[in-house]
Amino acid sequence: MNDAPGFVRLLGRRDVVALAFGAMIGWSWVVLTGTWIAGAGALGAVLAFLCGGGVMVLIGLTYAELAAAMPLAGGEHVYAARALGPRAAFLCTWAITLGYVSVCAFEAVALPTVVAAFVPDLDAFPLWTVAGWTVTAPWVAIGVVAAAVITWLNVRGVRVAAFVQSVVVALILGVGLAFLLGLGFEADPARLEPLFVDGVAGLAGVLVMVPFLFVGFDVIPQAAEEIDLPHAAIGRLLVISVLLAAAWYALIVLGVGLALPQAARDEAELVTADAMRAVWGEPGAVALVLAGLGGILTSWNAFMVGGSRAIYAMARAGQLPEVLGRLHPRYRTPHYAIALIGGLSVVAPFFGRPALVWLVDAGGLGIVVAYATVAWAFLVLRRREPGLVRPYRVPAGPMVGRLALVLSIGLALLYLPGSPAALVWPEEWGIVLGWAVLGGILLRLADRRPRT
Repeated sequence: MNDAPGFVRLLGRRDVVALAFGAMIGWSWVVLTGTWIAGAGALGAVLAFLCGGGVMVLIGLTYAELAAAMPLAGGEHVYAARALGPRAAFLCTWAITLGYVSVCAFEAVALPTVVAAFVPDLDAFPLWTVAGWTVTAPWVAIGVVAAAVITWLNVRGVRVAAFVQSVVVALILGVGLAFLLGLGFEADPARLEPLFVDGVAGLAGVLVMVPFLFVGFDVIPQAAEEIDLPHAAIGRLLVISVLLAAAWYALIVLGVGLALPQAARDEAELVTADAMRAVWGEPGAVALVLAGLGGILTSWNAFMVGGSRAIYAMARAGQLPEVLGRLHPRYRTPHYAIALIGGLSVVAPFFGRPALVWLVDAGGLGIVVAYATVAWAFLVLRRREPGLVRPYRVPAGPMVGRLALVLSIGLALLYLPGSPAALVWPEEWGIVLGWAVLGGILLRLADRRPRT
């Protein structure tokens, strides 16, 4: 049984927005912007993020209503269990947990990747080769130590995690604003060429990353029992955080396109940093890289919060080992669940830089499966429980729910064979199938566990 009392309500408006926005922006806007523009063109990438952001807003609206109506730890698990039953709830939460864990593992790989760009000695002491990339001991050590620190911060309590999140998000926003304001002196629309690349295929290649990049607003319902706000405010802040992230990605892509011509973008290793250098010189580039490092920490921190609460909810429901549903007697955090995600983060750097793309794609599929399930649960509860108290009620709810469901399924199809952005065998499909098998085993074990 769980220790009592439960979670402590400590998170205010600023904390909630910082948690969700910081989760969604991460590091990818520094390292992947050039890839997005090369794949879809400058305006094509902007269009992909605006379209993807629109999809995420619709999905976020279903979350917003449900989170305000049922502000309980576990988010998706609570909604799906009430509407669709325990097995659907497990499928939904296990899928979103793959997304959370993949982000945490991604950041454990991204951090040494960034540091290596400035510390050349990290290529010493080679260990082995993964997909043609040599893994070295110093490189691994950076990821492992960072994973241990993030895990420790989260065990210490959500107040500590929220404070770190708010400070770092403020730094990121300040640097991003300086970049965009500086474009007034350096912007050249001619640099946006080519505006579009590879038509629909190019657009799909960027769009398929959107679920992974925007996952993070759902951290709000995961931590609902720790939010000290009126329930209606939880729903509103969730939608606001999605809109802020969509605007951020679109503006950064547009800014890079206006600051650097195609030739410079193609040669850049950190294209957003080079764009900042073109606007504000070397000090600006350094500040932007530091902000990007901060993005790694905010994303990692937020998904440690969200993922541990998802695991906690499944354990509380008897679908995972009971120990994962315990709270720390002093800090009131699900410390065993946090340690589990921290342990998986520690393992990720041993697979080297190629793991970055594998984790993005595999985690994205798990995320859209969960989104589709939540949209389905939203529709079922609108029909079955019209009298449910909904402090935040979505206008035209049934239409929004149907659109969110269809669009979530559409995003999921982008990952399947035959799509221009299909998952790669064996690495990406191996992660997805391995996670599914592990979930099936754990659920089977839970079914055999004696009920009390």
